Amino acid sequence: MLLKYAFFSSILFAVSLCSPHKNASDFSEKSTILSDSLRAAITSSFERHQVEGCFILCDLANDTTVVYNAQRAEQPFLPASTFKILNSLIALETGAVQNADESIEWDGEQRFVQEWNRDHTMRSAMQYSVVWFYQELARRIGEGQMHKWVDAVGYGNTQTGKNIDDFWLVGDLRITPRQQVEFLKKLVLEKLPFSRHTIGQVKDILIEDKTDRYIFRAKSGWATQGQHIGWYIGYIEIDGKAYIFVNNIDINSDADPKARKEIAKEIFKTAFDIDLDI
Repeated sequence: MLLKYAFFSSILFAVSLCSPHKNASDFSEKSTILSDSLRAAITSSFERHQVEGCFILCDLANDTTVVYNAQRAEQPFLPASTFKILNSLIALETGAVQNADESIEWDGEQRFVQEWNRDHTMRSAMQYSVVWFYQELARRIGEGQMHKWVDAVGYGNTQTGKNIDDFWLVGDLRITPRQQVEFLKKLVLEKLPFSRHTIGQVKDILIEDKTDRYIFRAKSGWATQGQHIGWYIGYIEIDGKAYIFVNNIDINSDADPKARKEIAKEIFKTAFDIDLDI
């Protein structure tokens, strides 16, 4: 992958081509979103929320990407609940559930999030990030099938380990922000090893906001092993064009989790003049 580095406001941004076959000199001419004002907005948003992290925005139509904090973008982290995207794909493809609206009965255990304490479908479990539901899906999938599909996708370091129902939360599975972008790119372009029907169902349950102008799909995550890490990843389709984003931050205070979405909202406002309702 060709890289061109530039300093802006004393922050390193890596501007890279999504395709290895393009010339780096074409980048600034073809991009419609990678402006100095956008770069300034990303910098100021992280400073305003006082968090450390990285942000990646990929314009698929122009095969261009802007990266805030390029070094962190290559660092591996637990995926936490962002793994629910792949878990959903595998569960549907293997028949762990028949469709995104099949209900699984709550086990009766009271958990600290009130919305978790009831029966759920994959659709509602994605919306409320219901951990027990996705642990049950993983158990139904089984260790062998899970590793087979994670490996086939090439998801992060592919290390599913022996604990089938928590390896994405406290196990050895790791993924970099860059790898999250590559995974999402394959999801958008439907180049993952799953049926179009399976991919379509998962795309549908990821929708967080939708208007006549755009469709916004996303998933948050919060890794609590060691340094707490917050994720917010997904993509937006505007007039038939897709823009992938990955936000990855350190969580050190009670205010930090909100920054996962707030930073994304502020950046999308600058880039596309869109007020996301998320």
